[in-house]
Amino acid sequence: MSAREPLIVQREVKPLDFLAAGETASEFKELLKSLGIPTDICRRASIVTYEAEMNTVIHGGGGVMSLRLEDDAIIIVAEDQGPGIADLEKAMQEGYSTAPDFVREMGFGAGMGLPNIKKYSDKLEIDTRVGEGTTLRAYIFIKGQREE
Repeated sequence: MSAREPLIVQREVKPLDFLAAGETASEFKELLKSLGIPTDICRRASIVTYEAEMNTVIHGGGGVMSLRLEDDAIIIVAEDQGPGIADLEKAMQEGYSTAPDFVREMGFGAGMGLPNIKKYSDKLEIDTRVGEGTTLRAYIFIKGQREE
């Protein structure tokens, strides 16, 4: 049983808003740092959040990003009502991308989003349904104590 109530922060992510893309990741990272979470954990959470946020911006038609801080874990959730992921196994491969040309021309859509999320999280759950959307949950376990 948790000693404290979990801290939950949610932010809306707008579709194709490349000017604001990354703001949620920066905000979540600064919040975690201010709470004394170790730097390496903050960095991993920031990478996971940024990649999930970009996928929501590019592919998901916008959605909601959530950060849930529990005693032993950070849980990053990205929810959208986009087209869903038709072939999740392929989407998990480095370099595989369904990003449109205009997104690639801006330097995004290299096909590293989901592979990076998997690499920097301790546990990853993806629930996706074609035509309905995707919910991604990435867990980063906090080992040891928070920095004081």
